[in-house]
Amino acid sequence: MSEIFGISLDEFGRCQHWHQSFDVIANMCQQCQRYFACALCHDTLMTHTFQPMHISQISVMCGICQLEMTGDTYISCIRCPRCQHEFNPRCHLHHDIYFC
Repeated sequence: MSEIFGISLDEFGRCQHWHQSFDVIANMCQQCQRYFACALCHDTLMTHTFQPMHISQISVMCGICQLEMTGDTYISCIRCPRCQHEFNPRCHLHHDIYFC
């Protein structure tokens, strides 16, 4: 199981920046190949800035069931394909931060 990194994480990977019930996905940084609750947490904890992953690569993980998926799969869903937990519907606003 992959670990989620971030600041003040709860058991489902929600951080101090994004902590509503549907903020349960973590994104992988291309450079360090680790999952982070958000790019803000990443940039605070690491010595490099968050680098987006190609949208066709496995780079998103559900914090509820730990399903790993590609960016393409994630952006086509409103719920996790495995556990059906709702995803934040406004995450598409951050597409350019997490995917290339």
